[in-house]
Amino acid sequence: MIKTNYIEPSEGFSQAVITEANNIKTIYISGQIGTGANLEQQTIATFQNLQKQLIHCNATFKDVVKMTTYIVNFNPEVDLPIYRNIRKEFLGNENYPASTLVGVSILGKREWLIEIEAIAIVQ
Repeated sequence: MIKTNYIEPSEGFSQAVITEANNIKTIYISGQIGTGANLEQQTIATFQNLQKQLIHCNATFKDVVKMTTYIVNFNPEVDLPIYRNIRKEFLGNENYPASTLVGVSILGKREWLIEIEAIAIVQ
């Protein structure tokens, strides 16, 4: 039997959904954003918010198996080094999760520059 737990549900979504079956917990974290004046500040805040959700679900970045990142008006030469450096601070230097990075024209609010969603598995 699969057990499901909805974390911080509000306004039509949950910050995270945890499913448990056969002593395996899968955590689906909704897209997290962060505040700040530029992409660097928002990326740091976004990773901090992801970390908060992982901790709330008794997980860490080492448990993350998949990340999807959306960056507004993505410029690979400028934005990718910023993103990679900050990601390395939170995830370390090895065993990165499967990842997708998508450049988009806009997110849920005009001031948001980055959004990251994640899937983690804990045994």
